[in-house]
Amino acid sequence: MKHYDIVIVGAGHAGAQAAIQLRQLGFPGSIALVGAEPELPYERPPLSKEYLAGEKDFDRLLIRPEAFWAERNVALHLGTRIESVDPAAKTIGSDAGDDFGYTHLIWAAGGSPRRLACAGGDLSGVHVVRCRAEVDAIRAELDGVRRVAVIGGGYIGLESAAVLRKLGKEVVLIEALDRLLARVAGPEISAFYAAEHRAQGVDIRLGAAVARIDGEGGRATGVVLQSGETIPADMIIVGIGIEAAVGPLLAAGAEGANGVDVDAYCRTGLPDVYAIGDCAAHENGYAGGLRIRLESVQNAHDQAAVAAKAILGQAEPYAAIPWFWSNQYDLKLQTVGLSIGYDRTLVRGAPGERSFSLLYLLEGRVIALDCVNTIRDYVQGRKLVLERAVIDPERLADASVPLKEMLG
Repeated sequence: MKHYDIVIVGAGHAGAQAAIQLRQLGFPGSIALVGAEPELPYERPPLSKEYLAGEKDFDRLLIRPEAFWAERNVALHLGTRIESVDPAAKTIGSDAGDDFGYTHLIWAAGGSPRRLACAGGDLSGVHVVRCRAEVDAIRAELDGVRRVAVIGGGYIGLESAAVLRKLGKEVVLIEALDRLLARVAGPEISAFYAAEHRAQGVDIRLGAAVARIDGEGGRATGVVLQSGETIPADMIIVGIGIEAAVGPLLAAGAEGANGVDVDAYCRTGLPDVYAIGDCAAHENGYAGGLRIRLESVQNAHDQAAVAAKAILGQAEPYAAIPWFWSNQYDLKLQTVGLSIGYDRTLVRGAPGERSFSLLYLLEGRVIALDCVNTIRDYVQGRKLVLERAVIDPERLADASVPLKEMLG
């Protein structure tokens, strides 16, 4: 059994950044980075955008070149899935039967994409977008595909639909709720993106629940809605969220309902075990103290720094302001803050000109902004969210006044 001072489970953004941070902070001990995929740590967001479109080679997605890890004495154990944690013995076990010992464990395993639970969900031609192998499988089939059904109107579904239209495919997007991006954005953003995708030729079906996937010869041929309508498809892409990969931690006694619960220093309830990134449920001040998971590169990087510092005795609580982005067609959506619980929205700018911001207020305070092709608002609006600024709504909505002037 190999023993390391720090074992990091998960070789995505969070895990890779934790290893980088530890070395940057001068940690001299042994570090192992254990990843379920056979790939070197790489950037995941481009999978549904530039990589799916064939505009960016995989080598350009690597977080660091292979030599980087060797030079910093970070042992890589790739293609290794951890299936058990023994917090008393301080060991973890893999699917290959290998055990690793640790002094500190950082769990950064992310999540796995939710699959369709209905009949036909496992047919050939039904894909998800989460890792390189899955997107490679989509790309390998695209030449023989004319019609694609995308299930899910969140970021992954919309970004995939945008790329597929760019590649000349017929796209039907199916969303069970009554608007796009319903869980992450206000109705104004939903309506804008629905109109944009329809203008680009995407057939959007809202309030459309999937009953089953039809197939022939083991391959999917269409999506049957609960209404009885069948949508023919040569390929089906499913983007309905992820499930946090925390089973071994919960089985070992850690607490958690949606992910694994961590404190302000990313510590789980298990001794010397930390969790960061998509799988870590933390109390977030920008969500009114609610315990949430944040699926973003920003959160992965910031929590990696929090865990690394805590291990090294330089503890600083996690308090980073959340931010996100999404690229669709020539539209760049940038979000700062969390719109959870908002009671009012303000449109700033002109949606018809494809350049505007949506401000979210709670009891008069600015809690978040969604900025569409308005980088200046995104940059300047950050301070309003940080200060929970209370500003006259008419002034906020006046796009001729820079946001940086709102605080006087």
